[in-house]
Amino acid sequence: MRRQTFLISILFLQSVFSFGQSGLILSDKALRSYVASFNAEDQEEAVKNYVTNAQSADWLSKNVPWFDSPDEVLNKTYYFRWWAFRKHLKQTSDGFIFTEFITPAKHAGKHNAISSGLGHHIYEGRWLRDARYMDDYISFWLFVDPKHSVQRFHSFSSWIDDAIYNRFLVNKDLAFLTKTASALDEDYRRWESERLAPNGLFWQFDVKDAMEESISGGRKEKNIRPSISSYMYGNAKALAAIGKLLKNDTLQQKYEQKAAKLKQLVQQELWNESAGFFEVKLEKGGFSNAREAIGFIPWYFNLPDDLPKYEAQWKQFQDTTGFNAPWGLTTAERRHPEFRTHGSGHGCEWDGAIWPFATTQTLKALANYLTNYKHNSVVSPKDFYEELHTYAKSHVMNGKIYLGEYQDEKTGEWLKGDIPRSKFYNHSGFADLIINDLVGLKPREDNTLEITPLIPEGTWDWFCLDQVQYHGKTLTFLWDKTGKKYGKGKGFRVFADGKEIYKSKSLKALKTSL
Repeated sequence: MRRQTFLISILFLQSVFSFGQSGLILSDKALRSYVASFNAEDQEEAVKNYVTNAQSADWLSKNVPWFDSPDEVLNKTYYFRWWAFRKHLKQTSDGFIFTEFITPAKHAGKHNAISSGLGHHIYEGRWLRDARYMDDYISFWLFVDPKHSVQRFHSFSSWIDDAIYNRFLVNKDLAFLTKTASALDEDYRRWESERLAPNGLFWQFDVKDAMEESISGGRKEKNIRPSISSYMYGNAKALAAIGKLLKNDTLQQKYEQKAAKLKQLVQQELWNESAGFFEVKLEKGGFSNAREAIGFIPWYFNLPDDLPKYEAQWKQFQDTTGFNAPWGLTTAERRHPEFRTHGSGHGCEWDGAIWPFATTQTLKALANYLTNYKHNSVVSPKDFYEELHTYAKSHVMNGKIYLGEYQDEKTGEWLKGDIPRSKFYNHSGFADLIINDLVGLKPREDNTLEITPLIPEGTWDWFCLDQVQYHGKTLTFLWDKTGKKYGKGKGFRVFADGKEIYKSKSLKALKTSL
């Protein structure tokens, strides 16, 4: 009898464990099917890092949220981007890192590490279940790279402080935040010593903004740019929040003042009233008189005040003479006389060609604008969804799913071609746009679960985002208009560790206790 009771107990525990691993609603069947197709198209597997193609389905199943929707293009691209992201995970003598180029790059540092896409990597990687990978990667840049004789961290502008704080909002790892605080403070001060302009904003060579051959700048011109100035605002806001969490009043107050000053200056100095756009201020004086995608970056950090005058900029988002092109969002306005004249396919042209790096930033900025701003009559969730869909659809070359460096806005041609260095280019984000922006999970410090979906009303009858690790719990978000797709009843439902914590008849924004 005891043996029978023992066996029953073991079977019960196994069933609970299996339930937790397989997902409350979804299984990993779709994930494995997609991975099998990606592996089949990558039979050569020219580069093998920590997780090989053969191991990728198991690793992804354990580490990433599972997603299901009626939009097959989004579904496939979501899993492809995680599959490609995994390819860049390397185990080194200095811990785990993520690379940008899959093959060695001349301008990379130790272990082929490059910091230009670091903010994107952290935003994307904050949703991984195993924290080791991103912990090591962040630690590499903050504590290992500074020991090198040739340092690479400051080779490119960065919003690392903001990204680390936003990762903390997902995993609530205060110990890791404490470990990094002093290094981030020191790093901010170094940026001030290197790139602070006399007017209190930040200048940067466009190449060091990871944006070569732009209309507004140059590789040697010290222009004041909305990009780095907004990054530093986001970093200051993050350091103020970190100071508050750590009960470090000095740190908090110092960076609250810096953030407030940068907010004022960006709006005062970089808003071109006649153009209705945030623009580059030239080293020699005056505006660049070019509307560029970097003008949307202030909203990535919710920097602009909620004022009607800033609505003008968002009119350019869907304007076909502005930034709207058949294959996605251009990096400069299409009407500009210097559009696509600087690189013309053989350089790294940011004068109009489509870069996933910039697309990610602009879509995040739009999501923030739609979610956090009241003065908005020119863009809608439909605009966000359509551009996200276009972005997903652009992941193609010769009929196969692909991710490269940058594209022709009319044809979708990858302008570097299918060269080894460009394949699986890890210089942007995608999964985070699905989780944080489309589904709308808004990480917070407190125990309130906030969700603001940007799925246009009437677009989807169902979707599910499952196995999301958040604040130490596993969350599931489910929308089922008829109740027939997932068999859990009609409406919008949220589960935490298998327990329903919210339900509604409609798919709408919510706040509930976690």
